[in-house]
Amino acid sequence: MVTNYEGDSIEFKETLPLLPIRDIVVYPFMILPLFVGRESSILAVEESISKTDRLILLASQKDIQAESPEPSEIYEIGTVAMIMRMRKLPDGRIKILIQGLSKARITDFLQTKPFYQVKAEKIELPTEANSNVADEALMRTVREQLEKVISLGKVLSPDILMVLEDIQDPGRLADLVASNLNLKVAEAQNILETFDPIDRLHKISDILTRELDILGMQAKIRSAAKEEINKNQKEFFLREQIRAIKSELGDEEEKQDEFQELKDKIFVCKMPDEVEKEALKQLARLEKMHPDSSESGIIRSYLEWLTDLPWSTSSQDILDLEFARNTLDEDHFDLDKVKERIIEYLAVLKLKNDGAMKGPILCFSGPPGVGKTSLGKSIAKATGREFVRISLGGVKDEAEIRGHRRTYVGSMPGRFIQALKQAKTNNPVIMLDEIDKLGSDFKGDPSSALLEVLDPEQNWSFRDHYLNVPFDLSKVMFIANANVLENVPGPLRDRMEVIQLSGYTQEEKLLISKKYLIPKQMEENGISDDHIEFTDDSISSVIQGFTREAGLRTLERQIGSLCRKVARKIAEGESGKTHILGETVEELLGPAMFQRGDEKGEDEVGVVTGLAWTAVGGEILHIETTKMKGRGLTLTGQLGDVMKESAHAALGYIRSHAAELGIDENIFEESEIHIHIPAGAIPKDGPSAGVTLATAIISLLTDSLVSRDVAMTGEMTLTGKVLPIGGLKEKALAAMRAGISTVIIPEKNKKDLVDIPEEYRRKINFVPVKTISDVLEVALIDWHKHMSKIPKMVSKHKKEKIPPKPIAA
Repeated sequence: MVTNYEGDSIEFKETLPLLPIRDIVVYPFMILPLFVGRESSILAVEESISKTDRLILLASQKDIQAESPEPSEIYEIGTVAMIMRMRKLPDGRIKILIQGLSKARITDFLQTKPFYQVKAEKIELPTEANSNVADEALMRTVREQLEKVISLGKVLSPDILMVLEDIQDPGRLADLVASNLNLKVAEAQNILETFDPIDRLHKISDILTRELDILGMQAKIRSAAKEEINKNQKEFFLREQIRAIKSELGDEEEKQDEFQELKDKIFVCKMPDEVEKEALKQLARLEKMHPDSSESGIIRSYLEWLTDLPWSTSSQDILDLEFARNTLDEDHFDLDKVKERIIEYLAVLKLKNDGAMKGPILCFSGPPGVGKTSLGKSIAKATGREFVRISLGGVKDEAEIRGHRRTYVGSMPGRFIQALKQAKTNNPVIMLDEIDKLGSDFKGDPSSALLEVLDPEQNWSFRDHYLNVPFDLSKVMFIANANVLENVPGPLRDRMEVIQLSGYTQEEKLLISKKYLIPKQMEENGISDDHIEFTDDSISSVIQGFTREAGLRTLERQIGSLCRKVARKIAEGESGKTHILGETVEELLGPAMFQRGDEKGEDEVGVVTGLAWTAVGGEILHIETTKMKGRGLTLTGQLGDVMKESAHAALGYIRSHAAELGIDENIFEESEIHIHIPAGAIPKDGPSAGVTLATAIISLLTDSLVSRDVAMTGEMTLTGKVLPIGGLKEKALAAMRAGISTVIIPEKNKKDLVDIPEEYRRKINFVPVKTISDVLEVALIDWHKHMSKIPKMVSKHKKEKIPPKPIAA
């Protein structure tokens, strides 16, 4: 931009065409080109050119985005300029060269279409009579500030400093500097609207001061970045020089010491030949690398992992069978199957005594809270091995098992190699917690990766992706645990020796509480036998009224709650011993959550007690039936497909044997049978409710009462045979908790009664049955009386008489 200072005294007509301009404010005496593209603006320029004075008013618009600004969107103060040249461009725009002449104020808009025509008045600026010392100092300050701005890198016109030396008028100096600083429109308009030259110069000085601060900060930032780069380069060159000097002097002992230390570690670990060869190969690569390279850090980490693993370090097994048995008995009650399996393993290990025996791969399956995870710790303690727990719940990435390859940033070995490093021995007890809750996604299937780990024929050469060398896992004792064994994939389940853990009876819970839970909670809550005493009645009250579980977690929480209440009394200053009695339990814990015997009630028609297996232990089911006018069978209670099929099979048997059961066949055409199993929000499925469904329907149709002291389980065929079921112990314990005295079981499940302790078999009368007829004789009250009436009912319905069986001669 160029400024012309000749002829600042002009006169112009009151009416002028208006050209709204964007992104810029034009000051008097400025000469600059403008590109005009809007149709209304082109018409305003053409109107100005048609006149002899060629004057036009330039005013900035407030919103630079507005295409057709309203009068209110245009600043009131503008600059009268003369169009010196005009040239039309090929794209339809015109280019004009203008020179600002004088400031003017818009007093009225005479027209807005097709272009702006305004009435304007000239603004007379105050003149400086004689500049004083303060004004001269201010002008020098502005010149110096602008010079500093240019020296700090601000791009301005190269002629500006020479022009500034010739200007003695403060107002024109301010306008010249303002026109070259690329100010925002609002800030530049503020300068234009400041009429006093000294005030205008003060504002320019303030703007220059701010600009100097910004440029100074930018310079510091650039300088700091440059210094950092120079520093890194300097350090690099210095290191290279030091390296060269040490090389000349033969003084590389420090580095050689590090390599020698790694080499010694490799030999001390007694790695297999293949692994040792790979480690020495990587060490040789590391010696040739620059210590600051990223690859050297990866190789160093790799070698550290290799040397930290227990390739040949084993813990000494405790082969004292009596000690192992006592240790297991001390930590856990019952669980004889598991204890026997561990004793058998130690016995074989003691006889072989060659250290080459493969570790067992066990899987404990059972409801929560029966001690599966803590049992792993006890086994490690009994065998004298280290214990490491790996939680597999929710693991979806296959790399969690096999590790990541070293090509990835931040790669690490898998969970098993990490566990061995943590154990520092190659024969620890590794607990695979919640193996039934493994997931899978696009990153792979961890359960498939576990196949190699848990296969005794393969895990002697397990190859982690990070190590990429074989590691022998055959000496590790793997113990997995699961709540629902069906969720474990078949191939993985086939590689493990499954041991079922059932829930505890009330008597077992009582003994466990006295021996384990109460001492543990007393210690955790800071009290002793001098402060609290539990009676058998109080523990039984907690078990019956506040817990309903196969395990012990809720029971332990309730005992802990009682201990905390006693601890609070002691902390508040009360003395003496608190006796927890059966009748005081509810005073401390509140009303009982469960009432003993609430499952039992009066003998009813069409309501039968069944037994079910769940992941958290056994449960009892009340199957309810009713009939109404209509036809067909309705099933409710969120039943699965298998249970629905069992109900239809039961109904099919009953219809085909209606005469033998004393049921009027017309009832199936006249009545709709509705079967409901309460707790409708809980899904139910499985075939073991077949006999229960059949008994409920027969009771309903024959109007026979069902004994509520009887519970039953068993799958029924279409011919009335009773087939075996699973989970008998859990179902029997559920019946015992509900106070049921008689349980009907399939004949082929008699062999499973050995899993139930003898003292508990005395409390429940287990009745094995082969057919549904055997079930009805036990479950239905006065069933014999009903059956004695059947011949009369048969003759009444004119049924064909069954001929008597021939008597052998």
